[in-house]
Amino acid sequence: MKWITRSHVHVDRVACPWLISRFIDSTAEFLFVPKNQIDKVAQESGAIPFDAPGVELGHHEGRCSFESIILKYDLKEPGLLRLAKIVHAADVGADIDQDPLARGLEAIASGYSLRFPDDLENLRHQFEVYDALYAWCRLDVAGA
Repeated sequence: MKWITRSHVHVDRVACPWLISRFIDSTAEFLFVPKNQIDKVAQESGAIPFDAPGVELGHHEGRCSFESIILKYDLKEPGLLRLAKIVHAADVGADIDQDPLARGLEAIASGYSLRFPDDLENLRHQFEVYDALYAWCRLDVAGA
């Protein structure tokens, strides 16, 4: 399937493709376009929009897009839910201090954006960060 979001990825727009690729659609293709082109390109390509204004898989009722995707696809693995708390706090400015790891994840996202301004290249590099953070989250919730 094709998935589409806004260009210039940051926390949620990296975390969501990671989540989609790892738990929903292992052959996902991601498109990144300016915000004002999402509806048009989604209709033309059949891509599923996420983390964009007014889309189902976006920010709703205090959730970030990562959390909306978890809810839609009924993902309940405890390590993933722990990761969702970190992503939420790192992505939602008002909630940045709700998780002790959020400021670090936000700083990492900013650094990767500076190093890799191409969205797909940025994803390729940051997926390793999310794989490692997810592994830590699984350990954290296991109480080890």
